[in-house]
Amino acid sequence: MSAAASFRVATSLAGLLAFVAMGPPASAQGARWRDWPSSRPPRPGQASRVTFPPYEMRTLANGLRVVAVSHHEQPAVTLRLLIRAGAAQDPQVLPGVANLTAALLDQGTTSRSAQQVADTIDFIGGGLGTGAGSDLSFANVVVMKDSFALGLDLLSDIVRNPAFAPDEIERQREQAISGLKVSYDDPGYVASSVHDRLVYGFHPYGLPGGGTPESMARITRDDLVAFHARWFVPNNAILAIVGDVTAEEAFAGAERALGPWPRREVPLQRSPEPPEPTRRVVVVDRPGAVQTEIRLGHVAIPRKHPDYLALDLAVRILGGEGANRLQQVLRTQRGLTYAAEADLEAFKQAGGIVGETTTRSAATGEALRAAVDEFWRLVRDPVSTQELADAQAYLSGHFPLTVETPDAIAMQVLNALFYELDVKELETYRERVNAVTVDDIQRVARTYLRPGRLSIVLVGDAGVIGPQLKGAGFPEFERVALADLDLTTADFRRARGQGTSSAR
Repeated sequence: MSAAASFRVATSLAGLLAFVAMGPPASAQGARWRDWPSSRPPRPGQASRVTFPPYEMRTLANGLRVVAVSHHEQPAVTLRLLIRAGAAQDPQVLPGVANLTAALLDQGTTSRSAQQVADTIDFIGGGLGTGAGSDLSFANVVVMKDSFALGLDLLSDIVRNPAFAPDEIERQREQAISGLKVSYDDPGYVASSVHDRLVYGFHPYGLPGGGTPESMARITRDDLVAFHARWFVPNNAILAIVGDVTAEEAFAGAERALGPWPRREVPLQRSPEPPEPTRRVVVVDRPGAVQTEIRLGHVAIPRKHPDYLALDLAVRILGGEGANRLQQVLRTQRGLTYAAEADLEAFKQAGGIVGETTTRSAATGEALRAAVDEFWRLVRDPVSTQELADAQAYLSGHFPLTVETPDAIAMQVLNALFYELDVKELETYRERVNAVTVDDIQRVARTYLRPGRLSIVLVGDAGVIGPQLKGAGFPEFERVALADLDLTTADFRRARGQGTSSAR
């Protein structure tokens, strides 16, 4: 820094310090000075323009649906293949089958060992990943343009021809069981898992998608082969090819690599309806815990529902980005927590509203009462135009980040197709977000929120929590010892004489 620049910095700093020491000038006395510095974040800037790249869709003769999105800013191509089956299609007595099946897709095929699969993708500088969610399983490949054909061949191989080698099954099984045992020591995981069971009951969404240590130990190779044969068929799949390829190149490549994949009948999917919202409070006892994990919510609407966007904004006002009443009340006003939030879960067959926070044990009743009151306030009183504008600004401003890269574009397009939405709506997303009104928010809040029927889970020291609940308006609750917790039973308790608990 030059001497002149140093002098300017020093004199500016000295002037600022002198100004602060003197206090505000007479003209600045009053509300404007008392409000400085403002606790509000800066206002969002001008929204950048979003231009969605051109896309085309075709269905191959075997039923595979292919969407091609040309995006030539980088010499790379993303391949994302979705199978319309996930943890929701697990056998009810064997949760975890879908997750273990997906984990094994890239761990060896009938023509490549696990090491050869890894070496193939590493040699071309690409990326490969597989996994499963509640409603779907997936395989993703990212390659440079000159490796497009090899990427398609590798994707086809791992999806169509997994070896399910016994030694790889055991290795993945051991990793899964080890991870579950660690998770059961995490009060946040326990709270969310128990809450899912309360909200969705014995609908597949309520069962642990990652399985339990007991169910993972019982899964056989035959179970994995049967799940793969039943659901991994082209007429139950969607492929997105996004990046530095033309539509014709994409469709020709898909036809060459995946056209021979034989079509088969897909079983009808029958699941019980999730239960109606019912007030129920479960306390999972962790003696000596100094904090309590809190979850509260109930079943809501599926992703395809026409009120999804308005309800999503309502829940964001309750506890999401852009507004977050729960955070303002529980942290800013009362100092009860570091963070509080609410989210709208949206699946294929149903959805759920869930609020969550963590507080010190002695403040559990106060924090729970305050959170429930915010559910009631959203139903009772219209939101302010500013709250709605802030939530809309977040969604509108965040959207361009979701279509910046080929991988992100592939995800957006596949989501639309998977949930049977109109892909063209991606181009009008901002306009639709900003068209939601205060009246829309009040309508969906009163229609779908049930503050008097919240499913509530508290994970902490029941000896400290219990006496607070009556004063908070919840005199009746169920107490379950963590050591006895079983996510697959109606009362969350393992049967007498049963071996190691799923929570151990």
